[in-house]
Amino acid sequence: MLLVLIRHGVTAATDSGVLGGWTPGVHLTEPGRQQAERLTARLDGVTIHSIYASPLERCRETAAPLAAARGLRLLTRADLGEVRYGSWTGRKVKLLARTNLWKVVHDVPSRARFPGGESLLEVQHRMVQELERIATEHPKQVVAVCSHADPIRLALAHFAGMHTDLYHRISVDTASVSVLALGDGMPRILKVNDTGDLSVLAPRRSRGGARAKVRG
Repeated sequence: MLLVLIRHGVTAATDSGVLGGWTPGVHLTEPGRQQAERLTARLDGVTIHSIYASPLERCRETAAPLAAARGLRLLTRADLGEVRYGSWTGRKVKLLARTNLWKVVHDVPSRARFPGGESLLEVQHRMVQELERIATEHPKQVVAVCSHADPIRLALAHFAGMHTDLYHRISVDTASVSVLALGDGMPRILKVNDTGDLSVLAPRRSRGGARAKVRG
């Protein structure tokens, strides 16, 4: 099966360099809403059987146009949610960058725990477990999952066999698409941080001209 991992669109927090975390009421800006609409167009022709999202507004708002266009119910799962930053939530990144913990987060993230919040290893564990649950529930299907930058990057690092301390090497831009193939032997990463043409994900035509099913 295929998991189409989508990062939410631009918000006021991403524009201002603030850690939005689990703060309620962080919505897409107008550019973010435009990204969500373009995402729906980019995925045109790609078979999608189900759509899941983090319960936070910015992810639900990003996935909503796609769900509406496909006539699908948008399902939410808490384990797809953002990192719980604890007391860092809502603070400016440029100020946090002066702390000792920031150096740990960037140099040895496997040892990082946010004050009053989660460790990055805990985020990786819950995200990977949730993706594997979704894969089990939807064998041989294509499922879109809208989440946040760090949970997606941590999941990609896991399925790539990368040490968690290297996950910062993966970029996941707003409204980008990364694709995982699970449930057919070894996990495969088909796309990372794609913000352009996704027509390669459409079912291919067989030699006889009929539409072939997407494998995975």
